Amino acid sequence: MDVQTMDRTDLTRPLAGKVAIVTGSTSGIGLGIARALTRAGADVVINGLGDRKEIDFVCAELEKGCPLSRIAYNGANLMDGNEARQLVKDTIADFGQVDILVNNAGIQHVSPIETFPPEKYDAIIALNLSSAWHTIRAAFPSMKENGFGRIINVASAHGLVASPFKSAYVAAKHGVVGLTKTVALEGAEHGITCNAVCPGYVWTPLVENQIDDTAKARGISRDEVIRDVLLAAQPNKRFATVEELGALTVFLCGPGGQSITGTALPVDGGWTAH
Repeated sequence: MDVQTMDRTDLTRPLAGKVAIVTGSTSGIGLGIARALTRAGADVVINGLGDRKEIDFVCAELEKGCPLSRIAYNGANLMDGNEARQLVKDTIADFGQVDILVNNAGIQHVSPIETFPPEKYDAIIALNLSSAWHTIRAAFPSMKENGFGRIINVASAHGLVASPFKSAYVAAKHGVVGLTKTVALEGAEHGITCNAVCPGYVWTPLVENQIDDTAKARGISRDEVIRDVLLAAQPNKRFATVEELGALTVFLCGPGGQSITGTALPVDGGWTAH
């Protein structure tokens, strides 16, 4: 292989040889990030819930699109700290290392605090915040030993600002931002970066379904739901895309991101600029 070919390969597959875990990646944002990482050359372990046939289809799709990347599925239930840690241990046993850890798994529930079900609060904290702590704890020793690590925590605009009726989600996402800063400081001298990505509304099938449901419930048009309800707080009046979040993740994991750490990066169309 000549030098020009090597340079071109490095540019098209900047994460070749890296191993990534992406939680909550069987659909939506997580799948978009997993797809971007595989296209950048990384081997990827996806994780999440869903019908096994659909998950197998997702894995096959990723492998077909990126035949040089190895794809695996791990069905760990991240509500359980032991399983969250085991996800990392299994990946190291199978792939030999973990270079990139993307903590994306999350759930939501909306309710006034006085009627907010305690079990919903516990579940949101467990999945949105505690699972990230457990996976980071498990991955950190290997990353330290290898002198390289890229940790991306998918927080939210609600990691930076609050909204009513989302007490558990806002608490968890603010916690993710704080966790990110602490981990960044602990990893700074070991080649490990840790950053939080804070999306506003992202175009996913789940959001698309919410648009139709909200339009029917309120008796307004889809365009009115998008502009005046979902994107009311976003000055640019457009959804972010999973491709944008994937591209940002690849950048943070690549050579250009090595001095970016401890940050909470809004991808919210100006929502938190107010």
